[in-house]
Amino acid sequence: MREFSSEFNAHIGSGETSLVNCWRISRVDGLVFGFTDHDEKLVFEGLEFLPSFGLDSGEVASKLGSQVDSSEIVGIISSSAISEADVLLGKYDNATVESFKVNWKDVSVRALLRIDSVGEITRVDGVFRLELRSSQHSMNVNKGRVYQSLCDSYLGSAKCSIDIDLAVYKSDLTVLAIEGRQNIAVSLLSAFADNWFTFGYGVWTSGKRAGKKDDIILQRESNNQSIIGFVEPVDEWVEIGDQITIFAGCDRRLETCSDKFSNVANFRGCPHIPGSDFVLRYPRGNKELDGRVLVS
Repeated sequence: MREFSSEFNAHIGSGETSLVNCWRISRVDGLVFGFTDHDEKLVFEGLEFLPSFGLDSGEVASKLGSQVDSSEIVGIISSSAISEADVLLGKYDNATVESFKVNWKDVSVRALLRIDSVGEITRVDGVFRLELRSSQHSMNVNKGRVYQSLCDSYLGSAKCSIDIDLAVYKSDLTVLAIEGRQNIAVSLLSAFADNWFTFGYGVWTSGKRAGKKDDIILQRESNNQSIIGFVEPVDEWVEIGDQITIFAGCDRRLETCSDKFSNVANFRGCPHIPGSDFVLRYPRGNKELDGRVLVS
């Protein structure tokens, strides 16, 4: 059972309350914002909670056991802190949201009701909906290692040991043209092998996407330029002249770890484990199934 302070209980029991909702939103980039559905600014715990007209909280469905509780915040994008651009660029993805009930006449009388993370964000005609997921949501995240043929690490991690800050693994580029929703043209990457950056990523260092990390799915040459393709559309947020640093890619296969990076000693996959296709095979006269490893 939830317990409140004696002051908060007394205020509720008075029969005439002056409670409002406040939300503290902590983004993954370290920025923290405060909002309230009250018509005046409130200040507590060293943060200003600014009025955000049209902001409202939905109903909260509390569930027994380990099921994920969910709720939502619905509002009009009117605050400069929550701009449409920031929402679309994913700057509020996985942010932490603390929901308070506060006596606006005496902000020391308040209660922290929930701590959630931002899930799906939808936007229609300037109205946004932030889905809030309870802490049980973290139980759906894989913990520990997964036995699979592919490496379960990523290029440049401590377990991988490859230093991707070396010049051979990265390149600083300038956007020369926008080629469709997901592609940009840059100067020819003649110093690198074909598909060197496929399955890598890029970090934008200028422009509207500055600080944003985008996964790369394509690298090809065209008309003495290199075309870099991203998983997500970037055309609305990128302009000619924007700067980006791209890093080498790895498809996490044993062959790539050996041939491209000479790093088999740190390969963290299990390539000798038979897959489902092997389990479903049946004996054939021209196939030897004598227990030898499938990958040499």
